[in-house]
Amino acid sequence: MKKNELKKMLKPLIKECIRESLFEEGMLSGLVSEVVRGMGTAPIVESRPATAAAPAPTAATQQIDEARAQRMKQQRKQLLDSIGRDAFNGVDVFEGVTPAAAEPSRTAGHSPLGDQDPSDPGIDISNLFAGNGRVWQELMKK
Repeated sequence: MKKNELKKMLKPLIKECIRESLFEEGMLSGLVSEVVRGMGTAPIVESRPATAAAPAPTAATQQIDEARAQRMKQQRKQLLDSIGRDAFNGVDVFEGVTPAAAEPSRTAGHSPLGDQDPSDPGIDISNLFAGNGRVWQELMKK
C-alpha cells in the first residue's frame, strides 16, 4: 500500500474520531472552561462611580457669596464714578452684565460641554412626550 492511499483511508477516520471526542464527549467545552479558568481574570462587572451630592451651602459660604456680590457692586459703582455718570447720561452701562466664564485650562481634561455657559438653560424637553404619552403606553403593553 502506498503512502497516498493510506493517507486517503486514514484521514476521514481520524477526522471523525477527533470530531466525536471534541463535540460528543464534551472535551471542547472542558478545554474552553479550563482556558477561561487559567486566565485568572475576575469577571467584568460594570459599576458606576458614586456621585457625590453637592454639599449644602453653609452659613460661611453664603456669607462669602454675599461679600463677593457686594464687592462686585462696589467695583461697578467705582467704575461708573471714575468715568463720570454724565458721560452716559446717567445710564448704568454694567446693568445686567454677568462675569465672563473662566478660560478652560489647556492641560485639564476636555468636557463636551466645557465651553458652554453653566447658566444656559439649554433646550426645554419637558413636553417632548406630552402628546405621545398614550402611544408609548400602548407600545409598552405589547
